[in-house]
This record gives sequence, structure tokens and C-alpha cells, in this order.
Amino acid sequence: MDNTIITFEDFSKVDIRVGTIIEVNDFPNAHRPAYQLTIDFGDLGIKKSSAQITTLYTKPELLNRQILAVVNFPKKQIANFMSECLLLGAVNGKDVILLNPEQKVKNGETVA
Repeated sequence: MDNTIITFEDFSKVDIRVGTIIEVNDFPNAHRPAYQLTIDFGDLGIKKSSAQITTLYTKPELLNRQILAVVNFPKKQIANFMSECLLLGAVNGKDVILLNPEQKVKNGETVA
């Protein structure tokens, strides 16, 4: 991975928000095992995302879980699904461990 130095201005362009997963579905058309997630970002609205997190998380574990996501990337088509945000997680080998606030916060809150 490239360790390019960025400025605070560069970082401030990344819009990271807190959201709550309100729906989880299997994604059989994905190339690698994944879920289709529907996430409530409060005043920002509802966004969808695809996430390859099936090895560590079950659908019931994800439902109503708060997560962090980048919400200002362009939409990306993944198979027959349009992903509108990118969940943030720590990569541990092939697994992704989701990042989340330590305490419950209002959906849509910004991360700084």
C-alpha cells in the first residue's frame, strides 16, 4: 500500500458518517460472498452497500448495528446492485472487521 502523505484539506473531502444497518440480504450474484445492506444515515437518508463480510458476521448480528461509512464516493455497480457508500473496516487477512462508534450516536453524525 502507498503511504502517500495527504493534507488535512485532502482528508476533509472524505465524508465519513455513522449509520445503522436496517436491512441485510444475501447477495448471490456477487463474485465473492457478500451481503446487500440498507443503511440509515439519518438526515442524509437511506443508502445501500455491498460488503464482503460474510465470514465474520451473520445477518442477525448486522441488523441494527451502527457502522462507519464513506458516503461521498460515486455510486458503483456491483453485479446487479448499485452500491452507494463504502463501509469502513480493519482488514485482517481476508476478513474485514467493521469499525463502529464505541457508544450509540445519532445516525448521520460525522466522523472527524
